[in-house]
Amino acid sequence: MITVREERPDDAPAIRRVVERAFGRPGEADLVERVRLAGVAAISLVAVEDGDEADNESDGIVGHILFSPVTIEGRTPSIPALGLAPLAVVPERQRRGVGSTLIESGLARCRKEGVGVVVVLGHSGYYPRFGFRPAHLSNLTCEYDSPAEAFMAIDLQPSVRAAGARLVRYHRAFAEL
Repeated sequence: MITVREERPDDAPAIRRVVERAFGRPGEADLVERVRLAGVAAISLVAVEDGDEADNESDGIVGHILFSPVTIEGRTPSIPALGLAPLAVVPERQRRGVGSTLIESGLARCRKEGVGVVVVLGHSGYYPRFGFRPAHLSNLTCEYDSPAEAFMAIDLQPSVRAAGARLVRYHRAFAEL
């Protein structure tokens, strides 16, 4: 059984292991640490596996999701906006609903906290099932060079759509990825 809970300070080493294993490199784990050290991790959740299949070395943490603030240039009045990145699940637990559970829990938290829009730069075949759609449909563009279909947004408040195209900027910690 999977339980989703907020990240705790002593989870950092296990989160690093999960993110490194999920991506097969340290870059995204370094990003999580930079965001955490900058104090801008808005929502950081872990998926914990209970029972016999749990990995005792990682205290059962098999997944992690991070949301951090993004700015939408030229948007007035300001709408609270977050970027989802990264989402990580250990390879042996992928395609078993752990990532979906993390995304659904994270978006529920975003709604509860009054977030207006969440953006993600990710797989266009995966995120639409959660309500994400190409960000250009909400008049949003990404500061990073990426395929249009990979930059997606979900409007969590009805008044989010901008009148003209607006550039989304991530926290400076993302520039090093």
